[in-house]
Amino acid sequence: MLKLIERLGPIEASQASDTLTLPFELRMRGRLKAQTDGGQDVGLFLDRGPVLREGEGLATENGEIVIIRAAAEPVVTARVEAGLALARLCYHLGNRHVALAIGADDEGGWVRFPPDHVLEELATRLGARVMHHEAPFDPESGAYAQAGHDHDHSHGHSHGHSHGHSHAHSHDHSHESDNGHTAPEHGHVH
Repeated sequence: MLKLIERLGPIEASQASDTLTLPFELRMRGRLKAQTDGGQDVGLFLDRGPVLREGEGLATENGEIVIIRAAAEPVVTARVEAGLALARLCYHLGNRHVALAIGADDEGGWVRFPPDHVLEELATRLGARVMHHEAPFDPESGAYAQAGHDHDHSHGHSHGHSHGHSHAHSHDHSHESDNGHTAPEHGHVH
């Protein structure tokens, strides 16, 4: 059995010696036994956390590379006009904290999610045409994903001064409204 032990991020298919096609539910796991599309037995021994993404490479102990493919599975695709209608649909579905794949093609915008009658009804009320079918499900990774995507986020929070336990200071903010009047000041203590 090959042990897949390292995430490589997105890779070109030509870099891989085999593919591993998994449904979304299994791509969320860091530990699992499976069989590659080429028939090799493999075990995932990865850190918990990010979902394995379509096109992500995994390295074995001996340096072989396997690329992840998203399996076709039962999904619902809700289609609406690209633009404001798509943004509204994404907002309301995303507000339900479900995994969503989002895209657009020559037919307009679409949002894809696992079958769920409540979400399907909401999408229909928002003007979407809902279609049940099988397709790869590779949802958005989310704004706070830590790895497994093609860019990294780093935020430094150094303020150039220290705060003692008894030291306090405030930052006053004055906001001017559209009519030229100044809004009340807001102070906060660190």
